[in-house]
Amino acid sequence: MRTPTLPPTLAEVRGWSATVSVPQAALALGCSKSQLYELIKRGESPVRILPLGRRYVVITNSLVHLLESA
Repeated sequence: MRTPTLPPTLAEVRGWSATVSVPQAALALGCSKSQLYELIKRGESPVRILPLGRRYVVITNSLVHLLESA
């Protein structure tokens, strides 16, 4: 059985690169990557997304802004 990974602190997220993967952003948001992918697919993502071909990346600044307002 996998041990759950703790979400990063806001200070850690601030130190991330300009964009991060959807699974990494989902960890910071406290949801599963499949939940975040579903929100992206429906156009309801709580963070800004950049489509890069067949994949997406999350703009870290929008993630920080969302976490600061929580």
